[in-house]
Amino acid sequence: MSIISLQGLKKTYKLGDNIVQALAGVTLDIAQGEFVAITGPSGSGKSTMMHILGCLDRPTEGKYMLNGKDVSSLPRDELADIRNKQIGFVFQGFNLLPRTTAVENVEVPLLYTRPVMPAAERRERAMKALTAMGLQDRYDHHPNQLSGGQQQRVAIARALVNEPTLILADEPTGNLDTKTSIEVMRILQELREEKGITIVLITHEPDIAAYGTRIIAVRDGKILSDEPNTPRSTLEMAPEQIMVTAN
Repeated sequence: MSIISLQGLKKTYKLGDNIVQALAGVTLDIAQGEFVAITGPSGSGKSTMMHILGCLDRPTEGKYMLNGKDVSSLPRDELADIRNKQIGFVFQGFNLLPRTTAVENVEVPLLYTRPVMPAAERRERAMKALTAMGLQDRYDHHPNQLSGGQQQRVAIARALVNEPTLILADEPTGNLDTKTSIEVMRILQELREEKGITIVLITHEPDIAAYGTRIIAVRDGKILSDEPNTPRSTLEMAPEQIMVTAN
């Protein structure tokens, strides 16, 4: 079953008197439970594709089906609802609120659920997500009291708190050292393997793309190649380095 289906997707922008074509007719299907790495140079269209996949932008032409529903031209409030309930986001810069604790950061998506979720239930779900990331003893820490790897794990917990079917990860290891990057990729691999969550990752690093089950190369707004991949293993890591646990 395809969780994502793009059909003839195009996206153009007007810059002054010039028309820039960011996507030039992309057709793509991603099945539930895949770990897809999208690679390409700056300006290739991969970030534009990610914005459309995340319902942060609309295509100029073509169709985007998400979980069997055409979301190509939905109004903003419906797109916001889909983002909140079906998609988790993980960014390079973590995007944590600096003056709030780890658990409060994880609770943020739950503040926008309708009907409003009771505070006790929000806290319980946020703590469960932090515990899955091995951060139950850091719940009351602020971002500046956490390492880069811990901040990214808080961000992953926040992405998981609404139990999405899809996680979009935009250069999630860009600000991390090699060891911490491996830990984050292990977490993403386990989320796919143990929970069946579909992962779509944008990266310019071949070593990071190698953790996916499929690698798609994008250039000039088109898919240059689309190949299955035997995922790079992180099994050589010590058990104490593996942060995510199954529910």
